[in-house]
Order: sequence, then C-alpha cells, then structure tokens
Amino acid sequence: MKLPRTKSKVLFITGFGPIVRDRTASRNFYENALGLSFKEEEGGYRHTEALEGAKTFALWPLSHAAQACFGTDTWPPEIPIPQAWLEFDVEDVDAETKNLEQHGYDLLVSVRREPWGQVVSRMLSPEGLLVGVVYTPSMRHERKGK
Repeated sequence: MKLPRTKSKVLFITGFGPIVRDRTASRNFYENALGLSFKEEEGGYRHTEALEGAKTFALWPLSHAAQACFGTDTWPPEIPIPQAWLEFDVEDVDAETKNLEQHGYDLLVSVRREPWGQVVSRMLSPEGLLVGVVYTPSMRHERKGK
C-alpha cells in the first residue's frame, strides 16, 4: 500500500556518523588512518564541522553494493552486511589506499575506476559502514563552478 506523500520539506543533511561501539578502533580508523580531526566533548562524543556536506544522499540497495564490491548481486555471507555507506573524496586515492592498507584495513575494492569516472577503494569500518575513499571528477567540477 502506497502512502500519500508528506508535506515535510527536508532542507539538507545536518550530520552523519557511525554509532561507535569500540572507541579505540573508530579513532584509529577515522583519525589515524583517514587523518580527520575532531573536537572532543564530555563523554567521548567527537565531532567536526570542518568537512563539507554530502553531495549525495542515496538509498543504495544491498545488491548494488555487492555488485560494486564483489561483482555479484549477493553479499558474501562471511562478510558482515553494512548498514550504511559513506564516501570521502580525497586528493589521491592511490596514496589513501596504501595508507589504509598500512594501517591494517582489508580492502573490498582497491583503486578501481567506475564507468562514470569515479576512482574508488572500499572497506568496512570498525562499525560496519561501507566506506569509500574516492575521486569523483563530476563533483570536483561542480565544486569549482560555485
């Protein structure tokens, strides 16, 4: 049954981040491996307002994510199913990929060029997010035109 469309109007993504279970593992991934800087509040809440907002918010079917990572419509049963995806556009995907490997992260995809021109490496974060370090030419051009 299709429900009627609501009258609400979402303006933008206010924030996004993982729900952290293992603080040390998450800090190692986001701060040490990815090099993000955070402010720390009481109780261990860490945040940054220094990153630009999301260029895309998408409902990515698991079958599409599996195809993007493994070339099949089925997610492998031995790998935890991600609950969300997050991509960081970076200056140099090759260098970031090597850096993540040196920090001990297993890549699902390593420096692959997608048909639309994006270059991507993907892995699972400690929280189970499907994280990509990417170079997205079309979004770089949009940014320069602002």
